Amino acid sequence: MTISIEKCTLENLQILQEISTETFNETFKHLNSPENMKAYLEKAFNSKQLEKELSNSSSEFFFIYYKEELAGYLKINWNDAQSEQMGDESLEIERIYIRHNYQRKGLGKYLINKAREIATKENKKMIWLGVWEKNEKAIDFYEKEGFVRTGAHSFYMGDEEQIDLIMTKTLMVEL
Repeated sequence: MTISIEKCTLENLQILQEISTETFNETFKHLNSPENMKAYLEKAFNSKQLEKELSNSSSEFFFIYYKEELAGYLKINWNDAQSEQMGDESLEIERIYIRHNYQRKGLGKYLINKAREIATKENKKMIWLGVWEKNEKAIDFYEKEGFVRTGAHSFYMGDEEQIDLIMTKTLMVEL
């Protein structure tokens, strides 16, 4: 099994846009109205928005490859790029999306480990993320990875307010 992780750059903008739209659709299309999905996809994954996110020095994207095929991606944020004010000692996992055909192959764990590696290198004490309260599969995965529910915030899918659970994981500090 060959798995590799590579940093995504502005040169990868179109590929990032394609995989973002594809994986978000696969994950949430059946749970939301077509109008709200369309509105969200056009807002979150348009090329200007993704270019802005890729250019932010407090955010990074990483592609994960399985047998040399693009299988998914990770987006992390720190400092003022975090979607919630969680402090300078925190790193946010904003997105982990894996294409449907590559799920259940341990790729999410690789991406969590990548985020943990960066957080440790940057001396962060906590990793956190928001996950839709109805995404039980993802919640179960994050709990198995040691994340605990510590709060909630609103997330808007088009004109519909949804609730994301905030889950955090405290990192071990080396002495």
